[in-house]
Amino acid sequence: MIRKDNYTLPGAKGRPMLIDVTYDDALKNAPVVIFAHGFKGFKDWGTHNLVARYFAQNGFKYLKFNFSHNGTTPDNPLDFADLMAFSENTFSIELEDLDTIIDFACSGSGMAVANGVYLIGHSMGGGISIIKSTEDNRIRKLVTMASISSFYNLWPEEIEIQWRLQGIIYMPNKRTGQQMPLKSTLLDDLDKHPKRLDILTQAKKVKQPWLLMHGDADPTVPLSHAEELCAANPNAEFIVVPGADHTFGGSHPYLRDELPASLVTFCDTAISFLRK
Repeated sequence: MIRKDNYTLPGAKGRPMLIDVTYDDALKNAPVVIFAHGFKGFKDWGTHNLVARYFAQNGFKYLKFNFSHNGTTPDNPLDFADLMAFSENTFSIELEDLDTIIDFACSGSGMAVANGVYLIGHSMGGGISIIKSTEDNRIRKLVTMASISSFYNLWPEEIEIQWRLQGIIYMPNKRTGQQMPLKSTLLDDLDKHPKRLDILTQAKKVKQPWLLMHGDADPTVPLSHAEELCAANPNAEFIVVPGADHTFGGSHPYLRDELPASLVTFCDTAISFLRK
């Protein structure tokens, strides 16, 4: 039977992180996959629960979580109810959160894990996952999905100048209509840790088997990002999914019971890769 267990852990600055683990209870020692969501994402977005169930049906424990400063709260896990937390997010905070999640998965706390984890990162979570893979040998294999190749080219220079002067910028969320604040402490974090947070430099150092997947119809993170990552690490297995957009056909809310075709392709390819 497919089950889901829920947990809460303190993340960076003590802010809570909601976690769920989907698994087949007949497979006590199934390998663990950790999923890191992207910018303006959360663990229960759109198709994420269907993907978790798909992996569980294929012999994995699938752990997904909310980064501590993603703007959701335990009381409002589907809404950006804590924009103060969102405004204070940095890439170093997300790396700290991911470290806490890996500690949890490898500690045996309800997980019975001893041999490390597999890591899947989507979009901005892909960049975080690439960096963490160079720092943590408990990560056995890496899968990136529509990953960014840099934290430095996500906004025009004139916006960054204004951002630094004002100390804050507001980014529209087209889905919710919210103006989501980001303090310039995010830029300060990049200034303080230029080597650690250089995704392409870190990509060259990834030693784990790496599956790099991207859609050729991605309007959010162009295919060129994946091409740059592959050029940085030619050992990565690079697969372009024809017609796939940034979420491989997913949307929020997602009201169907079946995964879209592009996501089935992603899941089947990732599962085959992880089983090798």
